[in-house]
Amino acid sequence: MENTLFTINNVWMMMCTALVFLMHLGFSLLEIGLTRQKNTINILFKNVFILSVGVVLYALVGFNLMYPGSFIYGILPDHFFSLFGLTVPENGLTSEYNVGYTYWTDFLFQGMFAATAATIVSGAVAERVKLGSFMIFTIFYVGLVYPITGSWKWGGGWLNDLGFYDFAGSTLVHSVGGWAAFIAVWLLGARIGKFNKDGSVGAIPGHSIPLATAGVLILWLGWFGFNGGSVLSADPGKTSLVLVTTCLAAASGGLSALLVSLFRNKQYDLSMFLNGLLGGLVGITAGADMMSVTDSIVIGIIAGILIVLGVGFVDKLKLDDPVGAIPVHLICGIWGTLAVGIFGEMASLEQLGKQAIGVVAIAAFCITFAFIILIILKKTVGIRVSEEEEQEGLDIHEHGMDAYPDFRLNQH
Repeated sequence: MENTLFTINNVWMMMCTALVFLMHLGFSLLEIGLTRQKNTINILFKNVFILSVGVVLYALVGFNLMYPGSFIYGILPDHFFSLFGLTVPENGLTSEYNVGYTYWTDFLFQGMFAATAATIVSGAVAERVKLGSFMIFTIFYVGLVYPITGSWKWGGGWLNDLGFYDFAGSTLVHSVGGWAAFIAVWLLGARIGKFNKDGSVGAIPGHSIPLATAGVLILWLGWFGFNGGSVLSADPGKTSLVLVTTCLAAASGGLSALLVSLFRNKQYDLSMFLNGLLGGLVGITAGADMMSVTDSIVIGIIAGILIVLGVGFVDKLKLDDPVGAIPVHLICGIWGTLAVGIFGEMASLEQLGKQAIGVVAIAAFCITFAFIILIILKKTVGIRVSEEEEQEGLDIHEHGMDAYPDFRLNQH
């Protein structure tokens, strides 16, 4: 019986790993849909690179850093000075390693999460970042920053000892990516034409809202693996609850953003609707296993409102975020983390304080290291393409090809 249960749990975790892998397709389609045709290949290249290098770095460095066993001064994982190579336990393929899954399934599931943090940055810096500089940034951020902050909670570090709670990563994944996106967008500057001389916002529409919609629906599907797999077993009660709260928060977030944007702008804004869905998903991720039906709906509603307000706030700061990554992943990531102390089984002022400490600590770490990495790149090789490259598109200049060649020219 024990072996059967172990097999069922392991299969569920592998299915969830596949769903989280699928999310990278969702991110890719969303980002290309909300940006211009001339930068499509560049965005797709970045997303494929992030997934590829993220998994390899997590094998060589990240997994050991994130689950170190012990810490130096309580903060720095003890594997920091002996980074390379997975430390494989002898019982890694049996239930003695973990009652829910094997060591290898554990690694692959967590590796999918690691790559997600850098994917968040990709959309925010789209259409004007130098590809080489972005690749270097990704290597350091995914290789070091993400696993160190993750170790503080999921690796049994000081935030875990404090009582900070983040079920599937509103802060540990989404805000970690969101803070880097914020710093990167600030240092890069806005795209040409985004902000007019009179201070008004210039519209730069994406080239394919159908692709963006497909991307969001794929992400919604993938989130069942992102949150459902974070139960770390196929426990029927826990997984069913998590899938229900995840779905309800997404739906209520989308509806909330739709209604608020309709009231403000007198238009049915699909892009705001889509980002509202994502905001609800990010918002529920920290406490999906702790919330009731009504809790998850309220969390989603507030996340949707924050999306609409957040988009306007980012524009007022003169920050150019083509896909809304900062409102979705940073603002709603913070909201979802704090919501654990307001709603659900852990709600209390004491828990809210612990959640706030986690938000601030991870913000300080991520802001500091993202700034250091990016400012060094900016002062040396540069992080932004030339005006000519930006005007003509990164696909031609960085890749020498067009995502949508006119096949009629080749017909005889």
